[in-house]
Amino acid sequence: MAWKDYPQNIKVRLITSFFSRAIFSSVMPFMALFFAQHKGAVWAGIFLAITVIIGFFINFIGGYISDRFPRKKIIILSSAASALMFALMTVSLLPDQKWIVLFAISYVVFTITSSLGRPAIHAVIIDSTTPENRKSVYALEYWFTNLSMAIGAALGGLLYVNHQIELFIALTIVSISLPIAYGIWLQDTRVKLLEKKHENLFVDLIQNYKVAFQDKPFVMAVAGSMFIFAAEFSLNSYIGVRLAEEFKSVFVGNFEIAGVRMLSFLNIENMLMVVALTFFITKITDKFSKRKMLLLGLLLYSAGYTIVTSANIWYVLVLFNALATIGELIYSPIMNAEKANMMPEDKRGSYSAFSNLSFSGADLIARGAIILGAFLVPTMMSVFVGIILMAGTFLLYSGLFVANKIRVQKNISA
Repeated sequence: MAWKDYPQNIKVRLITSFFSRAIFSSVMPFMALFFAQHKGAVWAGIFLAITVIIGFFINFIGGYISDRFPRKKIIILSSAASALMFALMTVSLLPDQKWIVLFAISYVVFTITSSLGRPAIHAVIIDSTTPENRKSVYALEYWFTNLSMAIGAALGGLLYVNHQIELFIALTIVSISLPIAYGIWLQDTRVKLLEKKHENLFVDLIQNYKVAFQDKPFVMAVAGSMFIFAAEFSLNSYIGVRLAEEFKSVFVGNFEIAGVRMLSFLNIENMLMVVALTFFITKITDKFSKRKMLLLGLLLYSAGYTIVTSANIWYVLVLFNALATIGELIYSPIMNAEKANMMPEDKRGSYSAFSNLSFSGADLIARGAIILGAFLVPTMMSVFVGIILMAGTFLLYSGLFVANKIRVQKNISA
């Protein structure tokens, strides 16, 4: 599809999400550093852990309200509230003695408002696509996501230390423009809203997600995604820690590439390959069966991360990291499109929120791998990652193409 052929909501969603992700990735990686500098490492760790838990639960409320009410209103209100919180964070940095309490409160509210709006934003892309064009749209979104995060990370790295206030002012201006853009260009085309079935709001919310939890094919797909993502998340957790401790430095002239720099190089390699190859690989995979391409992508991805988990030779790391990235470029658009096809029309926000469990679970597995890695040698960690990826491949493929097909056939016969 050419850009001009995409629906207006897709264009609005991709462009605004590009800027919002750039904002997020330019400052959020530094939040632990910011709070540790001003309140101490222990305080920072506890505080950020609490915000993650808050965001996790608010995400479910966001999914519920995005199905009950017009998505456009929810997106505008949540993004406007997030912009206000960004403005308050910026104001709190202006005095010489920074108002840390105001900054912390604003950050918590920002976490709440962004978590409330996220399922509605995700659901917009499903509302505005068809099963025929979803794969190409998700491939484009994947490209936009990686590019925005790379630009955001670069801006944060360049400006956070010496130009912190200027960075926050610029990001506040950008965040204020987002609800304005939503108000002008976003169209709320959805007709079917989720009906309230219970007088008690809390009971209605629980019963709504009970449907998603009882959807066996979708649960399998989410669980499979969790195991698959865990390997990628481990790159900046267990693999990063291992490289920092064990990788033998490589010299290019007088330039030393130690473990931390090697990790940065692997992340840069991943980003450059995504930006350069996304559309080329998508065009090739469109010619073949989705089932076969999903399995091929997962096979390459699994082989790549299984080796990267324990490798210590620079060219082996580079080669298999590239293999894993190619695998991800193959399977990711197919997985996202097929999961979207499984979501009921009146529960897309709720299903999107439930689907986010795969990211939270993957993050927990990746963090747990650091602890496990203290007791296992790297080759055994490769075995561990390989087993997780095999389980993830089985669950994801079965959920998307086997269990879901059986469910569809039962519904037709019924």
